[in-house]
Amino acid sequence: MTGLIADIGGTNARFGLAEADGSVHDVAILAGADHDSLAAAAAAFLRSAATEAPPLHAAFCVASPVTGDRIELTNSPWSFSIEETRSALGLETLEVINDFTAVALSVPRLKATDLIAVGSGSPVRGAARAIIGPGTGLGVSGMIPARGGWAPLETEGGHVTMPATTDRETEVLAALRRQFGHVSAERVLSGSGLVNLYRAIAEVDGIDADERLEPADVAARGIDDIDPLCNAALHMAAEMLGTVAADLALTLGARGGVYIAGGIVPRYVDAFARSGFRRRFENKGRFSGYLAAIPTWVVTHELSAFVGLAEVLNRN
Repeated sequence: MTGLIADIGGTNARFGLAEADGSVHDVAILAGADHDSLAAAAAAFLRSAATEAPPLHAAFCVASPVTGDRIELTNSPWSFSIEETRSALGLETLEVINDFTAVALSVPRLKATDLIAVGSGSPVRGAARAIIGPGTGLGVSGMIPARGGWAPLETEGGHVTMPATTDRETEVLAALRRQFGHVSAERVLSGSGLVNLYRAIAEVDGIDADERLEPADVAARGIDDIDPLCNAALHMAAEMLGTVAADLALTLGARGGVYIAGGIVPRYVDAFARSGFRRRFENKGRFSGYLAAIPTWVVTHELSAFVGLAEVLNRN
C-alpha cells in the first residue's frame, strides 16, 4: 500500500510516496516559505503526485523535538497539530518522529555506495552506532542494539554546550557567548553556525566581516581558498564537528561507527576529508586509541531520512 512520507526541515519540506517494498517515488521539494502550513504543503504535493488513490497512512519526520501532539519546528515558523494534520489530509494514521531518528533508522539499510569513509577504523559488529549531521540545524541520534534488532534514539543532542579545545576556540566561543549567551553545538555546526563562526573569528581578529555572506558563500570561499576568513571558519567548523562527534561516540560507546549526514558535509566531502575533522576526532588523550578504532563515514544518500520513514510505514 502506498504511503505518504515527508522530511520537514527548517527551510524545505521534502515529500514522497513509499511502497511496501521500501521504494520511494514522486519525490518533490517544496519551500516552506511558499506554504502557510504543513497541511497545505502536503495537500499541494498530493495534488501533483502520481497516485491512483490518496494515501491513508503517512510518516513524517521533523527538525524539532516530538513530545506530544503539538509540534513547534525549531528553525521554521511552521507549527502544527499531528491529529489536526492527519484529519485535514484524510489519513487513517500519521506518525511523526524526529528527523535524525529517521536518518538513524536508515543506517542499517544503507549500502556501501551510500557511504564515504573519512579516516580508518573498523566497525564492531552489533555495537552501537552514532549519527550526527549539520544542516539548517544540527541533528544527533544513534542506533542501539535491542532484542536482536536496532532501536533508534530520539535526541536533541545538537543543543549540548559547545566546548572549546584550543585557546583560539575559547576566544571565538567567548565572542559568540556575548551574542547568544548559551552557545550550543548547533550555533557553530549548522548553516547559520558557519556564518556565526565567520563573524566571530572576524571579531576576534579585528577584521571587518562581510555581513552579506550566506552559509553557501562562506563554504564556497573557504573551499576555493579565496577568503582566508571563510577558510578559517570552515576549518574550525570541521574540527569542532570532530570534537562533538567524538564526544557522542564516547557517550554511546559507538564502536559500530559514526555516520555524518545532514545537508552540508555531503556537499563538500572532498574538502571535509582533507580537513582536521578526523585528527580532532581521535584527539582524546587516554581514549585516542579507542576513537582511532572507530570508523567515520559521510552519508551520501540524498534521501536517507526517506529510507527510515519507509521503514516506519512498513513496521506499522
